[in-house]
Amino acid sequence: MKITLLASVLAFGLISCNEKTETKSENKTSIAGTWSLVSSKVITKGDTVSTFPVKGQEMIKLFNDDTFAFFKHDLNGGKGEAAIFDSGAGTYELKDGDYSEHLAYCNYRDWENRDFKFKLRVQNDSLIQTGIEKIDSLNINQEIVEIYVRKK
Repeated sequence: MKITLLASVLAFGLISCNEKTETKSENKTSIAGTWSLVSSKVITKGDTVSTFPVKGQEMIKLFNDDTFAFFKHDLNGGKGEAAIFDSGAGTYELKDGDYSEHLAYCNYRDWENRDFKFKLRVQNDSLIQTGIEKIDSLNINQEIVEIYVRKK
């Protein structure tokens, strides 16, 4: 009788732990993974400029539980006039579509140690990030609209 009761309690405990872990994991990792940028627009004082796609370039953004990183480069191996490499990384928080980034590392060093607040939503295999990038000291005040597709 004691063994049956102990086995039942142990089984219930394991099931409870699994359910809690899955729920936490689903909430934290819904954006975890690698995403390819497919479209980007910058809106400044009402003027909209499409900034991506750019022929001969690709950009990805990666997320884990609390860290993000992005990388953009040319597809010519860094050779020629169109050679480019951009990167950045930091921490993020996401709650109910409110997404905030702390950009700790960036090849544009004046952008480092800045906080940005965006809206983020996942729709099927797409991630849509919108919001304001504002840095008074660099005279930057622009709205961005970025659309990413999850890499398989």
